[in-house]
Amino acid sequence: MAGGAEVSIGHRAEHTSVMDNLFSDASVMRAREQAPLAARLRPDSLEGFLGQEQILGERSALRAAIERDELGSAIFYGPPGSGKTSLARVAAALTASAFEELSAVSATVGEVRAVIERARERLGSEVRRTILFLDEIHRFNKAQQDALLPAVEEGLITLLGATTENPYFEVNAALLSRCRLYVLKPLPASAVVQIVRRGAAEIGAELSEELVSLITRRAGGDARAALNTLELAARTASAQSEPISSELIEEAATNRPLVYDKAGDAHYDFASAFIKSIRGSDPDAAVYYLAAMLEAGEDPRFIARRMIVHASEDIGNADPRALLIAVAAAQALERVGLPEARLNLTQAALYLAGAPKSNAVIRAITEARADIREHGALRPPAALRDTHYRGARELGHGEGYVYPHADPAGFDVDHLPDHLKGRRYYVPSGHGEESPADEPPPSG
Repeated sequence: MAGGAEVSIGHRAEHTSVMDNLFSDASVMRAREQAPLAARLRPDSLEGFLGQEQILGERSALRAAIERDELGSAIFYGPPGSGKTSLARVAAALTASAFEELSAVSATVGEVRAVIERARERLGSEVRRTILFLDEIHRFNKAQQDALLPAVEEGLITLLGATTENPYFEVNAALLSRCRLYVLKPLPASAVVQIVRRGAAEIGAELSEELVSLITRRAGGDARAALNTLELAARTASAQSEPISSELIEEAATNRPLVYDKAGDAHYDFASAFIKSIRGSDPDAAVYYLAAMLEAGEDPRFIARRMIVHASEDIGNADPRALLIAVAAAQALERVGLPEARLNLTQAALYLAGAPKSNAVIRAITEARADIREHGALRPPAALRDTHYRGARELGHGEGYVYPHADPAGFDVDHLPDHLKGRRYYVPSGHGEESPADEPPPSG
């Protein structure tokens, strides 16, 4: 009986194991079927990876390192949907190293240390390296990054990080210096078209070339956005028992979030593009970047302040009204508030973009400050010094001063300190109302 019981138990155990495997396989298949389309279509080889030729071309160092399983610590920096996570997982699929993955959103210092300990044991017992993929590495705080640094420094772990935020702002300098930085760009339209077609084939959707093109345009170089738009439009069409239409695609695409971080890289990039567009007298680009900042929730007072500065820095006396209009827009913003004040900001931006340009103001103050830093604040000539107190005249103050309203020769006097006589700081541009007025060329 005992033997029979053992056989019976053995059969039961074997049967249970087989059933567990069947359930496990079915669970994996069901999970894949239920996964978002973007997750199901992640490439598993370099051949299936589309775009990013600038870093992953046939003869690129990155491609060669992945193919030879010699990839060192790296950070993939780029916009959403550009392939950062997919690239890390392709590298993982081709490596003989152990692959571990953490999300910086939820990972703790304890989990990081556990990965490091497993890597140490693995290297000692199996002589096998460990690759750690850390998604959204910019979310790791200083303590978490410091916990990771020694393992990366020793080569115990090969770190692959992915981030949409400028790593020079968000990643510790010590950790960043031990990683190779790869910059990914929004995918070209040709790559997104192929991805949309793959997605349509995966879900059995009929798409005309016009609809493929529409999804591609709305995606803006974001593969995930393209596939999410396609999937949502297809589900809506199926629920309504109708084919996918441009209206359904437009509706699905409206939920796409703006790529903008008010505290990070995009804040500075969009503000820079806005001011440079105004400086370059491009009103269309100026209003586009203004709209992008406002739609993303940028502080409108920041925008107004930048326009006030710009009015003096890049326009100045070529059109003195520019400063008045910029200040008026800032005041209107405080009185009216958004959303209506966007009209005041737009009017000011368009005026500044169309105004004649001069950088004479910033050049003048920059050169004057440079002389003060070099020579110190040199005392004014005696003729210009204060004479309001008793005894000033005895000190020679005011001696030789020519009052311009009484004697026009006073307008021709050089009022600079003796050591700087003849120095020119303000050089009118000759644009707009800033006339050169027959003045000598600037001094060296």
